[in-house]
Amino acid sequence: MKKNYLEHKGFIGSVEFSTEDEVFYGKIEDISGLVSFEVSSVKELKKSFEETVTHYVKICKEQDKPIVKSLKGYFNVRIKPELHRQAYTVSLTRGISLNQFVQKAIENELAD
Repeated sequence: MKKNYLEHKGFIGSVEFSTEDEVFYGKIEDISGLVSFEVSSVKELKKSFEETVTHYVKICKEQDKPIVKSLKGYFNVRIKPELHRQAYTVSLTRGISLNQFVQKAIENELAD
């Protein structure tokens, strides 16, 4: 399986490659603001990401800022109308809201 991200201490980092600049670069995901890293070799990639995460956490603690982005618990999802109709119909027959149906589907997927 192809993996285009890094993980460290619960943080996810994106990984991209610029052919023009001949560098690997990325950013820490799921935070407020932009914290990025850039290196010229694969060997440096993981180390740079880990150092960036450590530095980011340290700065947040020093400035008493939240470390991860606050999520509100709602989001828009775009799906095919037929799938929407099927989910809606099943939620009705189960006596639950569409939101509850989607939440259960996500919970089941994450339990795997």
